[in-house]
Amino acid sequence: MAFFYTQIEQQQRILQRIRTVLPEVLAKQVRHSLIKDKKLLIYTDSAIWASQLRFYKSVILASIATLTRTPVEILQIKIIAGQSGAGVGTERKAKIPSIEKIEVIRNHGLTVSDNQLRSALLRLSATLERLSSKV
Repeated sequence: MAFFYTQIEQQQRILQRIRTVLPEVLAKQVRHSLIKDKKLLIYTDSAIWASQLRFYKSVILASIATLTRTPVEILQIKIIAGQSGAGVGTERKAKIPSIEKIEVIRNHGLTVSDNQLRSALLRLSATLERLSSKV
């Protein structure tokens, strides 16, 4: 167990060092770091932050050189999907049109001469009506 605790402490020191050499806004976006072989993995929430972190590659690698036993030569930035960020805890929901607009779709569907389009518009209006009653 002692080995694992020392590994965890080393990873925390490396993460802290990385955060100290980055601008404050960017440092907050670094979620985790891990050294694997001669590669430093940094985890962030979005591609936007990942692209910004790539500009600091040499600064980051130089800053952790004294903390690692073997030289780290590669920086790889990974994106943690579905984690925190701009959309923390938000779930996208469909915007259901008003009953009046649903009726316009249905009425237009009844007047269309193309059978396939008519069928699609009528199914759409029925689905929207069913969903609007749930809200």
